[in-house]
Amino acid sequence: MTLLRDQALSAAFDHAAPTYDRLVGANPGYHAQLRRSARRLALPWDGLGMRLLDLGCGTGASTAALAAAAPLAEIVAVDASPGMLERAAAKRWSAGVSFVHARAEELEAAGITGPFDAVFAAYLFRNVTDPDAVLRTVRDLLLPGGRLAVHEYALGDGPAPRAVWRAVCDGIVRPLGALCGDSPLYRHLSLSVRTFDSAQAFAGRMARQCFRGVRVLPVPGWQTGIVHTFVGSVPTSLPAVAR
Repeated sequence: MTLLRDQALSAAFDHAAPTYDRLVGANPGYHAQLRRSARRLALPWDGLGMRLLDLGCGTGASTAALAAAAPLAEIVAVDASPGMLERAAAKRWSAGVSFVHARAEELEAAGITGPFDAVFAAYLFRNVTDPDAVLRTVRDLLLPGGRLAVHEYALGDGPAPRAVWRAVCDGIVRPLGALCGDSPLYRHLSLSVRTFDSAQAFAGRMARQCFRGVRVLPVPGWQTGIVHTFVGSVPTSLPAVAR
């Protein structure tokens, strides 16, 4: 079993797009946890005058969470999967929300330029080939003092989170994926979580890319110790970083 990357991963998400919302909607707390992570950006209550980036928006669940946290902000939502993006764009949105097809590694080529006041990235970083490069891109798109919130599967320390994740995948996630005809994607989901950074390792990765005040915050429910919110900000004066 190997991870899917780049075009293969986008194609798998395209294929899964018609059933994706129903499957994630069956996950207890899925949307509430996204809203919690978006609120952890600590944006002004309405977001008026702010420009926000939703990186890896999928079918728009993270976009909705960001819009709920800052309903008057301009939101640029980006995803690499045309099928997922089509589902997202078809939903009802305010005039301030726009959708762009682009890989996280190729934002500039897609015409996405800063500055942004904040970036929200849900379930993105374990799916990119070079997380450090994407963190640098995000850092460069943010205003000085701008904030990043990452909502991601990143297992906590100890054997319990890993054991729970394996049990959920073997008993629920992979069988449902197979039932929907999307076994490759859900095999990837299972493996990508097990092979991605631990929670503390990803926090360290953010710190090495010059995000300051990095915090690792838990989510409630069965995903405690499995999903975390990572928040950090760009310093007002950024030192030179080796690339």
